[in-house]
Amino acid sequence: MEIFTTIADYKKTRYKAEGSVGCVPTMGYLHEGHLALARRAKAENRHVVTTIFVNPTQFGPQEDLSRYPRDPERDIALLESEGVDWLFMPSSAEEIYPPGFDTWVDMGGVTERLEGSVRPGHFKGVATVVAKLFNIIEPHKAYFGQKDAQQVVVIKKLVKDLNFPLEVIVCPTVREHDGLAMSSRNVYLKPEERKSALALWKSLDLAQKLHSKGIRDAERIRSEMRSLIESEPPANIDYVSISHPETLQELEQIDGPALVSLAVRIGATRLIDNIIIGD
Repeated sequence: MEIFTTIADYKKTRYKAEGSVGCVPTMGYLHEGHLALARRAKAENRHVVTTIFVNPTQFGPQEDLSRYPRDPERDIALLESEGVDWLFMPSSAEEIYPPGFDTWVDMGGVTERLEGSVRPGHFKGVATVVAKLFNIIEPHKAYFGQKDAQQVVVIKKLVKDLNFPLEVIVCPTVREHDGLAMSSRNVYLKPEERKSALALWKSLDLAQKLHSKGIRDAERIRSEMRSLIESEPPANIDYVSISHPETLQELEQIDGPALVSLAVRIGATRLIDNIIIGD
């Protein structure tokens, strides 16, 4: 696997490459969910490039950028074992945001709800860095996990609105044996918090079961999900949402596919998860 720490060095290789390029953007501290994306990209493209960049512009003032888990040596070993061809891992934030940088992708609508309402400016940082990475990497396909459902909606709209010549591939959420969605932040959970974190999956499973029984009142389902989560003392709800899967507008009645999503703080750790029902 070739490792590039500068845009200039990556471009030298990219310009000589023939065939399709699949890209898996990450912030590192890789887990099975990331590796599943790399395998899918490997199966569908001649070249696979993973990016590792902990993007400072998507962290809010109350979010500890320095605390985000990092283990580049482990990440490199995992990517090599999956047959990834290239790794773009900028040596510093200045490689992506050089001195004087002041150009941003500021989207409305789908970025203002859910995560956007709780984390102001988050998606401005996400959209900007993803647009920059697409311009740097020049992939034919980019792979993202369904766990970050709103991010997927935002990136699909970014690609459509700004005419990026690539396809966004969304892969299923990868879960632990007990249903907890894999996340780099799971490492923060203490043993008892890890058990409490199962409330996220249990509440999503409850929503699916209620829908399967014919319940279409979205607020009733939201209310029962909140009650289940609140039964776990360390759990504090940021939001429980049942929304249109493309516009993210909250639903009163579920008449078709719906995105059921939530953000919950377990102790000091903030976790998100989601499922699609009615599809």
